[in-house]
Amino acid sequence: MKIAIPTVDGLLCPHFGHCQQFAIVEVDTEKRDVISQTMITPPPHEPGILPQWISQQGCTVVIVGGMGGRALAMFNQSGITVVSGASSQEPKEIVLAYLNGELITGGNLCDGPIFRQGGHTDCAQHE
Repeated sequence: MKIAIPTVDGLLCPHFGHCQQFAIVEVDTEKRDVISQTMITPPPHEPGILPQWISQQGCTVVIVGGMGGRALAMFNQSGITVVSGASSQEPKEIVLAYLNGELITGGNLCDGPIFRQGGHTDCAQHE
């Protein structure tokens, strides 16, 4: 299984569309261990690009701090599980907690009135 995590400065980025790179973490689900981690720079952020790109990387799960409803729907249509509300930690720590059923998540950081007509208009908590 491969898991994608958006990062900035090596930690989970609170909003997946504002990240510098993605950690693509390959895991052994039976042993609950990380096999490998690769850092990849995503294509420029445009609506609909990242769900398709992450799918092309072979990922079936994406763990984020937050994302908009439109992106969430696109991931669901692509068959990619979205885990939102994760806090900024190193990708390996996040993945190990996820595999062991110990990942603490809060609400989707991008829920609420900051989205208008499917666009991200303001999100001071991610700046």
